[in-house]
Amino acid sequence: MTRMTSSARPLLNRRLAEFGTTIFAEMSALALSTGAINLGQGFPDTDGPEEVREAAVRALRDGLGNQYPPGPGVPELRTAVAAHQQRRYGLSYDPDREVLVTAGATEAIAASLIALLEPGDEVIAFEPYYDSYAACIAMAGGTRVPVTLRPHEGSFRLDLDELRDAVTDRTRLLLINTPHNPTGTVLTRAELAAIAELAVERDLLVVTDEVYEHLVFDDAEHVPLATFPGMRERTVTIGSAGKTFSFTGWKVGWVTAAPELVTAVRSAKQYLTYVASGPFQYAVAEALALPESYFTAFRDDMLVKRNLLAAGLEEAGFRVFRPSGTYFVTTDIRPLGETDGFAFCRALPERAGVVAIPNAVFYDHREEGAPFVRFAFCKRTGVLEEAVRRLKGVGGA
Repeated sequence: MTRMTSSARPLLNRRLAEFGTTIFAEMSALALSTGAINLGQGFPDTDGPEEVREAAVRALRDGLGNQYPPGPGVPELRTAVAAHQQRRYGLSYDPDREVLVTAGATEAIAASLIALLEPGDEVIAFEPYYDSYAACIAMAGGTRVPVTLRPHEGSFRLDLDELRDAVTDRTRLLLINTPHNPTGTVLTRAELAAIAELAVERDLLVVTDEVYEHLVFDDAEHVPLATFPGMRERTVTIGSAGKTFSFTGWKVGWVTAAPELVTAVRSAKQYLTYVASGPFQYAVAEALALPESYFTAFRDDMLVKRNLLAAGLEEAGFRVFRPSGTYFVTTDIRPLGETDGFAFCRALPERAGVVAIPNAVFYDHREEGAPFVRFAFCKRTGVLEEAVRRLKGVGGA
């Protein structure tokens, strides 16, 4: 029996009407149908450390996390997260009151925004931005206000005056991402200090997505916004195991913040997944305690891969913005005689056997991102070398 529905009202909540199937699903499907190398979606093609994987197996066998773990996360992981923040950044958090484990960083973002926003509140986010930001702001009933990062001297930079001008009496929250996906920009100490001063002056909450904290290159450094004066009590800091340990499918993230903020975020989070990834939480607790040599080797390996792909893209005729962080390279396709990133990326699998992502999907102002295309370099060296070989002819070289 066919169920009749009213044509007067769409089935999808109007807040989500602008969000269809993600570009990642579309481009990954193209990769499968064409046999192209997928440098679109940001996941590694090898697993992380064997000892961390074995820790997950051990947890499963020992019955750790096979049933519902505690709502805030297992104590071992919350303690490990707090120790990580103290050891690396001098930030002291109470594992019982100021750390919350989430189903990846994506849930942490969603729970934070749903918890902290009322309908009509404005949220300032840097565009281009990770696509879930816009959807999560919409689900919370907020209004997103983009501040655009623009190309300047080989990287994408923030205009602090534009940021200040974007703040209104309706602004509730700043959504900050550094190291920044997709541009690879790492905000400097001076930029972060200015953001902190603005947040304190205008009494704004801040949510910071710092999932690429261990992937910074060259002279860049990652400095958590919560370390600046007046920021610890107003900042929700989000971290994740997936990017650092190459187990993206485990979906283990976390929030660190003052008790009042953690309580608010937990109130929303408990009605999303409630809990997730029980055995993996124990494994990530061990991963966070790996020696510094692991983090150094991980970063050095990604730096080699960044340079390999960036050089190949330059040789193919792209204008390349070498990232200071993350594992993505943004390119400008105009030197190839192209201006439409969507059309370019949809044709690229057949044309060159490689999949990339058009940056315009990360913009409210689509025209700002039209000529930019993102490639991921978190792949095996041989895969990147083959991709570079395939791309050599894309510019007619």
